[in-house]
Amino acid sequence: MKTFFTTLALFFALFGMAQQRLYTDPVKIPLLLSGSFAELRSNHFHSGIDIKTQGTTGLPVYAVADGHVSRIVVSPTGYGNALYIDHPIGTTSVYGHLKAFSSEIANYVKEQQYKKHSFRVDLQIPSYLFPVKQDQEIAKSGNSGSSGGPHLHFEIRDTRTEEPLNPLNFGFPVKDDIAPKLFSVLLVPLTDSSHVAYSRKPQSYPVVFYEGKYHLKNNPIIPAWGEIGVAIQTNDYFNDTYNKCGINLLRMSLNNEDQFSFTLNRFSFADTRYLNSHIVYSEYITTKRRYIKTWIDPGNKLPIYTHNGSEGRITANNRQNGKIEIELQDSYGNTSLIDFTIAGKNAALKPESQEGELFSYNHFNGFKNDSVRLEIPAGALYSDFRFEYRTEKASDEFYSDYHFLHNNTVPLHKNATVAIRTDSLPNYLESKVVMAYVNPETGEFSAAGGRYQNGWVTTETRNLGVYAVTVDTIPPEITPLSIADNKLTESGRIRFKIKDDLAGIKTIEGLLDGKWALFEYDAKTATITHYFDKERFELGKNHTFRLTITDYRNNHAVYESHFWK
Repeated sequence: MKTFFTTLALFFALFGMAQQRLYTDPVKIPLLLSGSFAELRSNHFHSGIDIKTQGTTGLPVYAVADGHVSRIVVSPTGYGNALYIDHPIGTTSVYGHLKAFSSEIANYVKEQQYKKHSFRVDLQIPSYLFPVKQDQEIAKSGNSGSSGGPHLHFEIRDTRTEEPLNPLNFGFPVKDDIAPKLFSVLLVPLTDSSHVAYSRKPQSYPVVFYEGKYHLKNNPIIPAWGEIGVAIQTNDYFNDTYNKCGINLLRMSLNNEDQFSFTLNRFSFADTRYLNSHIVYSEYITTKRRYIKTWIDPGNKLPIYTHNGSEGRITANNRQNGKIEIELQDSYGNTSLIDFTIAGKNAALKPESQEGELFSYNHFNGFKNDSVRLEIPAGALYSDFRFEYRTEKASDEFYSDYHFLHNNTVPLHKNATVAIRTDSLPNYLESKVVMAYVNPETGEFSAAGGRYQNGWVTTETRNLGVYAVTVDTIPPEITPLSIADNKLTESGRIRFKIKDDLAGIKTIEGLLDGKWALFEYDAKTATITHYFDKERFELGKNHTFRLTITDYRNNHAVYESHFWK
């Protein structure tokens, strides 16, 4: 009952907030967006909006309402430097990819980093420590973490549930009178007896716009039979920008009867990976086009959908033609429409081969032989599929065959366990073993973890595909950028490029005169930087310096120098 009243109070508070504009702008420039709420990203929905910062870093960032700093995160990836501010109304605002925090916050963070001997920190902040007022400057905008260019990532969350809410529902002055754009329609046979245009493979149809709505090019009546699914490729755009963003609402009807709809104004981070079921994942993997489904896979637990009982599946039969209408909206109600017709046409198609073992979406599934094991827990699949397996001889750098565990067009919602037996691995390399995820087209591979025990290498993964066992015995590389011949080439800092080709960088330790020194790490540029700090180190003298970089297989690279500073 308490949870109900808390949620109800938050609803009315947020409704009033949207009407009264209680949030002010986090940056004091025109709000142009490069990313929208719930936009389709890799393995997740985008949890906020991305605000352009005029192609630069260092713009002042302001608290959008009174509150207190509740969390501070510093990371070489993800949001980079991020601030979380809790507001009395029951919401939390989030500011990501920051260049710098305000001086009071920055000093506190630095103290914690030196205390923990770690650049990466995730700090829970007592409510009394950093109270803030609306429009108080809290940071400078930046490009930290996994950002692809200067911008401010901004979110509003429900503080209690931590669910992100659509910021565009709260009156921020973003200009948008552009309706979503459609690019193509995909029709997908959903059963062994279904077809689209006499094919059991998905069929795509380009679209054109005229007379106020979209149409399939040349207005074909599409022959189909059995259960089929409809998916659309679409993007939304904001005024004065060219960035591809996402839609907010979709409705699909058949012969004027509603079949399926969804609205994306909030979601749970626990559910965000269901995006891979929200789209036609196999099409994305093979063509890089994201088609949004208008049907629900049986293993998709996203709570955003409404449907008429058929979960959006359309049955094509010979009783009547089917007129399909789809409506798309963005967060400002700009609307696009398309309609087209399917005709029930049965066809005696050659039965598809039923090779492979049937894996059921709602059960544990496994495969094993003398050299490989695969375990997929219940709830990891969105729909049933037939699992196929084969092997190929691997190149000399591997200590196993290539094991083709189906292919990467089937998404996994939970981790699966992969284990490969290796009889040829020397004992002295057991601690260096790596499970490799192999691109079957190029032969390139990346590390997928791995641990050795009793002749088997085991890892956890969310990707089906090609796996093999290799080792990593090569230490990381260190390239100095601001020291040459034991002399500094930059006065206020020391910088290095660091690189590891396989297992990945685990730890970075810089010692200045034997004391731990903070190095900021930008993973996307592979650069680490120490800014000289006269409060922590005595300057005006000769210094000894030692930098150690360790990867996840405990290969070490060491750089030593001395210099005057």
